[in-house]
Amino acid sequence: MKFSKKATLGLLFSLTLIVAGCGQKSASDANTSSTGAGNTVPVESEVAKLNVQVSFYPMYEFTKNVAGDLADVHTIVPAGMEPHDWEPTPQDIASIEKADVLVYNGAGMESWIDQVTGSLSNASLIQVEASKGINLLEGGEHDHHQEDSETTEHDHDHEHANEATTEAHDHDHADEATAEEHDHDHDAEAEAEAEAEAEAEAGHDHDHGGLDPHVWLSPALAVKEVRNIEAGLAQAAPEHAEQFKQNADAYIAQLESLDQDFKAAVTDSKRKDFITQHAAFGYLAKEYGLQQVPIAGLSPEQEPSAAQMASVIDFAKEHQVKTIFFETLVSSKVSETIASEVGAKTAVLNPIEGLTEEEIAAGMDYISVMRQNLEALKLALNE
Repeated sequence: MKFSKKATLGLLFSLTLIVAGCGQKSASDANTSSTGAGNTVPVESEVAKLNVQVSFYPMYEFTKNVAGDLADVHTIVPAGMEPHDWEPTPQDIASIEKADVLVYNGAGMESWIDQVTGSLSNASLIQVEASKGINLLEGGEHDHHQEDSETTEHDHDHEHANEATTEAHDHDHADEATAEEHDHDHDAEAEAEAEAEAEAEAGHDHDHGGLDPHVWLSPALAVKEVRNIEAGLAQAAPEHAEQFKQNADAYIAQLESLDQDFKAAVTDSKRKDFITQHAAFGYLAKEYGLQQVPIAGLSPEQEPSAAQMASVIDFAKEHQVKTIFFETLVSSKVSETIASEVGAKTAVLNPIEGLTEEEIAAGMDYISVMRQNLEALKLALNE
């Protein structure tokens, strides 16, 4: 998150809390009605539903399947919006303030979460970090071809530095050595500044703390997220804990079936690598013994450097990759450029960070989109 965005978000909190406080009702208020004369009478009502706010689409899908009819589940990030760098509005924060439960992925996906939750006055709000307890990947941990490239460049720089040091020690006069060392230090400082500028321009994922948040794209890890959500809902409404468990069990059975289908699909595939637009599929790749080769980093808005583009093009040519994957919600231009360069086609591999209006209208959900991803991967891995 950029500093200016943080500052703007911070300025909204005071007004938001006032709005939230004015609009908040107690449970007793919700179960009474006014007679018009300042008196209230009890109102017979059905089982009170939990008010659950969730950060973005996968959290909605998982939560809704666990909650069933026992909660009203509302997604904070609107449909069709890319959630990585999205900012909540004052109305969103007010809605969170009034909620019983807040469900979010964590692992740096919701860059606003700490600042927002730290400003809330709702002490009874139950916060569920769905990725809690999952072994998280560092950004780039699963990107082997880039790591090899970076290692080679580092070794080259190290050898160059050793040569320069040896040369400095070979000088006969101390004043000449001192002058050269001074020049070397000056050059090193300039080089460090240039590297820092290049790193900033390359758009490294500092906003996500270096962690890969895309755990939901592994069906096996999605199971763990569902269990965390079940526990949070049971804490909020312990009287419905058994129903939440039954709902979670039924949904997890679908996730486990999906997991088995992914395992079967990659067992005998011709290749194990695939190129995708941004590094969203590291957990899926690790789970099923595949290698993700991302064009850019963890954020889909990150623009790859010329060196990154060249590295992916070289990889595609060397390994005869026939499909370059792009995704919904962001431009496919970069993937199309690489595909054109290497004579490959493009196809969708959906990170399911949000559904488009068209997908919603077609009745798509997490399971059906993941099955589309599975079919797309099967084709690409067997070309």
